[in-house]
Amino acid sequence: MAVAPGRDDLNRWRQELRRNWFDSTPNLHRVLAVHAGQVRADEMLPRLRAFGKVMVDVVEPAVAEMERHSALPAAVPYDGVGNLVEAVTFHPDHRAAGRAIWSSGMAAAAAGERGLFEQAALFYLLSHAGEGGHACPLVCTVGLARALVHCGSDDQRRQYLGLLTGTDYDRSWRGSQFLTEVQGGSDVGSNTTRAVPDPDRPGAWRISGEKWFCSVADADLFAVTARPAGAAPGTRGLGCFAVPRTVDGQPNGFRIRRLKDKLGTRSLASAEIDFDGALGWPIGPVGDGFHVVVEELLNTSRWMNALGSTGIMRRAVLEATAFARHRRAFGTPIASLPIVREQLAVVKAEERAALSSTMLLTGLVERIDGGQASDAQRSVHRLLVNANKYVTSVAASDVVHRAIEILGGNGTIEDFSPLPRLYRDAIVYESWEGTHNVLCAQAQRDCARLGLLGPVCDQIRSQLTAAGEAAGADGATVAHALARVEARMARGLAQGSTPSGVGAAAADFRRNLGTLARTLQGASLLAEASLTPGEAGDEQRAVAGLFVRRHLVPGHDPQDDAQWPALVEQALAGDAG
Repeated sequence: MAVAPGRDDLNRWRQELRRNWFDSTPNLHRVLAVHAGQVRADEMLPRLRAFGKVMVDVVEPAVAEMERHSALPAAVPYDGVGNLVEAVTFHPDHRAAGRAIWSSGMAAAAAGERGLFEQAALFYLLSHAGEGGHACPLVCTVGLARALVHCGSDDQRRQYLGLLTGTDYDRSWRGSQFLTEVQGGSDVGSNTTRAVPDPDRPGAWRISGEKWFCSVADADLFAVTARPAGAAPGTRGLGCFAVPRTVDGQPNGFRIRRLKDKLGTRSLASAEIDFDGALGWPIGPVGDGFHVVVEELLNTSRWMNALGSTGIMRRAVLEATAFARHRRAFGTPIASLPIVREQLAVVKAEERAALSSTMLLTGLVERIDGGQASDAQRSVHRLLVNANKYVTSVAASDVVHRAIEILGGNGTIEDFSPLPRLYRDAIVYESWEGTHNVLCAQAQRDCARLGLLGPVCDQIRSQLTAAGEAAGADGATVAHALARVEARMARGLAQGSTPSGVGAAAADFRRNLGTLARTLQGASLLAEASLTPGEAGDEQRAVAGLFVRRHLVPGHDPQDDAQWPALVEQALAGDAG
């Protein structure tokens, strides 16, 4: 029987997608050169290229196999002879993927063995497969390791840090953070889990209570929030404790009530867990628990969540662009149709903007870690880590949705492409480590209390200065948008300081924060274009032009924009997506 020509087209599409994901994304190396320096970017090349190939050859097939068989994690409370073990089992491909991922050294940056830009780039490539059962464990492990580096005791660092930052998956430990409780969700200050000193072990505490959303339920070391006896209510009274999974070979005072059946991140074990006298040790002074949670655990997760959302977007761009080149309809490849080309250019611009702002954020994290950040840079980080997580996760869901549309009905088929899986994961990423309202509310409080708006606006102006005259009309558009949103946010913050203005100011702040973040993204894209020579720089300027028009020109209508068709064509030049 002759092979249908349409199936030949699909076979060629799939073959194209089996290339190295690092080589398929030359923009990653260019952005690293801008933000980390050319020398460092070049030094990373061999390891990033090797991992890009490992992702295609090992990790993606393993993740796809687990999804195809719905081989989800399972709780195993007892072993075969009835001993309490409180274990979680996984499909064998989960371990195969984990070995490939951990061997990249991605977790080692927390101990200073690899630079944060390399860690960020590796995690971006990892996220091309979605969460895949390992992105969240890696983020939680990195966050816990960073907490121990910056706040832990010498004994904690000696005991745990090498295990959390290893490259051998079978011997390394996974970390987790159990904060959420059923009555509070993101309202961590309402936590009721209790901590009392252990009378027999100086410095140790016993943790009892219920945690509602415990991702990485299979972890070896938990970071658990609990309120010491007699401590103040709210977040001020919380401690943050390192709780090992086992003590003397036995489960350490916890029971897995059940695993969550989630929309996305399905091969990740998330659970409800009860603690009853679990042995733990405070990370830092007991009274600094919430500070440790926010500065080390949540901020690490929010930074890396944005990298994850950006990697999901990039995979969606690759899938949709390659499909459009090979899929024929009405006698022509659909990539030649203007309506499809505009969609492809839009998703490319969104991914580029997310990568740009997140690498800018990575630079701030690195400077803070190295003790080189100014007060202004710390202020920019404090606002951007929340605002960037918000806008990149929103963009990821939209980009994957648009990519599914380009594939048509095929885009909804689970074993046809990874897009259904990526879409589910992207939606989960939107709530991971804080819903949009929670992030915006925290940013509003920080702006009102710490005066963050001015430093962030100054950062955007410095990006426009770096972009120079080459930014042209798009630079002027960003500057005008910045002036508008800065005035609106300043007015809203002033109104929010009065009892009558609190509610309306909060709703306005969320809208304005999204605009501010996209203003920063537009300025950062233009600055990168100015530092990128040749055709790649022209391509990046076109991408920036599309992004700026879509988000920062009030009432923009492509039909009235004579430059729009040319920008679409220039943006689609260059790499594979």
